[in-house]
Amino acid sequence: MKTMNILVFFLFCCLSSKSALSSPSHYNAIFNFGDSHSDTGNFLLTGALAYPFIKNFPYGETFFHHATGRCSDGRLIVDFIAESFGLPYLPPYLAVAKGPPVHTGVNFAVAGATAINSSFFSSQNIVLWTNDSLNVQLGWFKSLKLSLCTTKQECDEYFKKSLFLVGEIGENDYNFPFLFGRTTTQLRPLVPQIVGAIIRAVRILIEEGAVNLVVPGQLPTGCISAYLTSFQSANESAYDPKTGCLKAYNALFEYHNNYLEQELQRLREEYPHARIMYADYYGASISIYRTPKLYGFYGGALRACCGGGGPYNFNSSSYCGQAGSTVCKDPSAFVDWDGIHSTESAYHYIAKGLIDGGFISPPLLS
Repeated sequence: MKTMNILVFFLFCCLSSKSALSSPSHYNAIFNFGDSHSDTGNFLLTGALAYPFIKNFPYGETFFHHATGRCSDGRLIVDFIAESFGLPYLPPYLAVAKGPPVHTGVNFAVAGATAINSSFFSSQNIVLWTNDSLNVQLGWFKSLKLSLCTTKQECDEYFKKSLFLVGEIGENDYNFPFLFGRTTTQLRPLVPQIVGAIIRAVRILIEEGAVNLVVPGQLPTGCISAYLTSFQSANESAYDPKTGCLKAYNALFEYHNNYLEQELQRLREEYPHARIMYADYYGASISIYRTPKLYGFYGGALRACCGGGGPYNFNSSSYCGQAGSTVCKDPSAFVDWDGIHSTESAYHYIAKGLIDGGFISPPLLS
């Protein structure tokens, strides 16, 4: 009898734990924070002065057939996630901030945004595309929240059925210093600060009522044509023989991801009622770089579809959408869209890895 009581108690604890962390069978709203990998138009609405080419065709050519402010030829990961739950594409916050409330979700991401506040980079004489950092985006969310729900109970019920995507964010905290001459060795000590900013944002959102949160890691940025062109090396050992990507840069982003995973686990222990999911963007995409043709990317993985020429079709004097650049006939055959961002096809593959559960832990839906 004693053994039976212990077994019943154990099963009860397990079932209670699973219930506490169970996700809804469907999300009714999505709120997204991040940078150009998920911006659906905020940067464009600010004027896009630092990167005006996203206003031009062929951006958006594949799906929308016109430029939307997305840094791709078509849909992004966040678009595919919205589709999977039958939700409309997320409007950029700056397009709806002064209008009626949008209860199906809003996108706060801004191309060029950093996880750390922009003032830090200004103090280092590093010029950014935008000052709309993750902290600014959180401020936008808090302002919007006032129009979405009034009482704590109403907000709690609403946000229980909402999905919060916190990133990808942090890539620009490395990108811009690299452009200003910093090395991977110099930036490695910055990882705790960058990850700390992301963890702080997740904590704030949980305190605001978020329960279901996806926090993506970094992509293998050492594989993009902008890096391969700007940081090319005569030393063959600098490149991964399996992918052709720059090893030192990818090693830094793997270190970031490992650090982020560790900190997220601590956050799960701090907030056991929240469902904090780590999205492995790196794992979901690195296999493409190893065998691109196996995944249908016959144009290759390292050469940009749209660009101004050169070995990787990336030229900083002739960006995609600028005079002198050319675009491939079939973007779906390429992983790299413009040297910095991915094609719709590549984003779709990563999104499937999240939706199907292969590259997210715990699963998006239990």
